[in-house]
Amino acid sequence: QVQLVESGGGLVQPGGSLRLSCAASGSIFSINVMGWYRQAPGKERELVAAITNPGSTNYADSVKGRFTISRDNAKNTVYLQMSSLKPEDTAVYYCNAARYYIGGTRVDYWGQGTQVTVSS
Repeated sequence: QVQLVESGGGLVQPGGSLRLSCAASGSIFSINVMGWYRQAPGKERELVAAITNPGSTNYADSVKGRFTISRDNAKNTVYLQMSSLKPEDTAVYYCNAARYYIGGTRVDYWGQGTQVTVSS
């Protein structure tokens, strides 16, 4: 099992910045990819950014150039630095950890979510 605890959400004005943190514990040695997803009211959950064990990153087109995902292996923590925030970035942000098994099976672990609201 993997436990994920997010922090850092809140209210920010358009154009502002915010940093989300996700602390992982448990069987973290088994994790292949960690990422951030978000879900806005009435919309499906979508991938925002992901980082693999070797350190490769992947971003949604809507956040490229504005968001940066990083990790601190010593602290078992993944960060999402968000800059130039827009009202359409408003959503509940979820930390995700994924483990892939031989054969392609994927098991996901989720944090409880943290609200990010971008509004003046």
